[in-house]
Amino acid sequence: MALTKPRIIELLLITTVPVMFLAQQGVPDLKLVLLTCVGGYLSAGGANALNMYIDRDIDALMDRTSQRPLVTGMVSPRECLVFGITLAVVSTLLFGLTVNWLSAWLSLGALLFYVVVYTMILKRRTAQNIVWGGIAGCMPVLIGWSAVTNSLSWAPVVLFMVIFFWTPPHYWPLSMKVKEDYARVGVPMLPVIASNKVVAKQIVLYSWVMVAVSLLLTPLGYTGWFYTAVALAAGGWWLWEAHALQNRAKAEVTGAKLKEMRLFHWSITYVSLLFVAVAVDPFLR
Repeated sequence: MALTKPRIIELLLITTVPVMFLAQQGVPDLKLVLLTCVGGYLSAGGANALNMYIDRDIDALMDRTSQRPLVTGMVSPRECLVFGITLAVVSTLLFGLTVNWLSAWLSLGALLFYVVVYTMILKRRTAQNIVWGGIAGCMPVLIGWSAVTNSLSWAPVVLFMVIFFWTPPHYWPLSMKVKEDYARVGVPMLPVIASNKVVAKQIVLYSWVMVAVSLLLTPLGYTGWFYTAVALAAGGWWLWEAHALQNRAKAEVTGAKLKEMRLFHWSITYVSLLFVAVAVDPFLR
């Protein structure tokens, strides 16, 4: 279970299931929802296990990851590799045979992007790692939509972009908190190579784009007043927190008083509220 990183997968499922309600414009087939969730968990779990296999050298040196199963010796590298590949194969076949093959290929594409593009290529080479590597975390909205419709549309593309612009300002505050960990192992997360003021400015820029993109669903005709109200309220609070963090960074506040984790924790609440609104909105139109 630990190899699959279940806490991360929670967020992926939070963005998958509501999109299925939006695609159906009501309650989707519950068996389909269950199969999509199981397939999504297995796929993301396989990706996370393979990520741990590749990063086992630096995980051993970082406080945040020092208790992972490969570091403690609970699981051998070979066992982890076999486990990850097995989940990748099983999840792809499960999607293809019980949901549809479009969802299967999207799921496999997300897994390969996370493992190869993010973990193997970007993570240790560029401060833009989480920006482009975050594309893998955007894929569940496409998978949720395609599971219901066996096609894609502008609605999941818009939500894909919301998650794309959400990921950096979600992850950078955490990176600010544990930047010494990343610096120790030579991973160039933005907070490692740039000042808090620069990072906070980037967080604010991405946040404004994210909120603006989130409001596109209504003029495109996919959502109504309820989603718009939630997107405005939650987005407004996000921007307040992002600008507050920037102001503290400009004032050169450091340590606990920087309160960077306030935005990190709010980011999880924000995406949960937004996607609950995605699921509820069809019933109020």
